[in-house]
Amino acid sequence: MIANTPKPPYFAVIFTSIRTGVDDGYNNMADEMFKLATTQDGFLGVESARNETGITVSYWQSLEAIKSWKANARHTLAQQYGREKWYTNYKVRICKIERDYEL
Repeated sequence: MIANTPKPPYFAVIFTSIRTGVDDGYNNMADEMFKLATTQDGFLGVESARNETGITVSYWQSLEAIKSWKANARHTLAQQYGREKWYTNYKVRICKIERDYEL
């Protein structure tokens, strides 16, 4: 699904990852993180796809909203599990969306 975002400017967090072979609660945590993110102030939407490389893009009203999400206690635990068991590699990019258009 394509996120329904507001008129720019707004911000995007692009999380690109390579998974390990370990599942150990991954799907449950991913579902929980999606639900939790939707309750955060400043959350605008999310888009995600996974093959060998996974890409999740979340959209936020401000950099402050992104910082609050990063510091959320449950999200911090998910980040720890990701580093310890779910990802062999990942990268986070934060960018400002200045223009968008759609069909």
